[in-house]
Amino acid sequence: MAHHVENKLVVNVSKNDIWKVLGDFSSVEKFATTIESSPIINEVKSGLGSKRLCTFQDGSSLVEEIVEFKDGHGFKMVLSEFSLPLKSMSAEMYVREIDGGKSEVSMKSDFIVKGGPLGWLMGSLMMKPMMKSVFKKLLTGLAYYSATGTEIGKKLPTSKELTPILHPSSSL
Repeated sequence: MAHHVENKLVVNVSKNDIWKVLGDFSSVEKFATTIESSPIINEVKSGLGSKRLCTFQDGSSLVEEIVEFKDGHGFKMVLSEFSLPLKSMSAEMYVREIDGGKSEVSMKSDFIVKGGPLGWLMGSLMMKPMMKSVFKKLLTGLAYYSATGTEIGKKLPTSKELTPILHPSSSL
């Protein structure tokens, strides 16, 4: 049975500024605290069919391939070649304009954990909350980098640095 998790933030950053960063599929490490590198590994440099190899700070890695693409809005990826105890996983990242310089960034994922009922329980109790937290950090990093051009590194900026970027409806 599949698990579903999602998170979204309202940010004081324009949709176009977010898309400039999100649409560059080979540079997720600029706004993700846990990713060391994300080079494109096939001949499709962006858009539908593009594949990247995400290598994490701990040395583990996975491959993400864009299977749905809406230019200027977002994409859906299928993940593979991971060490996580998963049968399958897909993820989506989108941005939508709210008004003026404000937008909503969102990330959602569907995944199936190996191990039958015990795996399903692990997915519900451990993986879903962990992924929701990771998504929030990733979206926060995306907004910060899109607004400032400053790469995230291994930890998110302080609350004080994020205050002008995150809309009050998006609490840390």
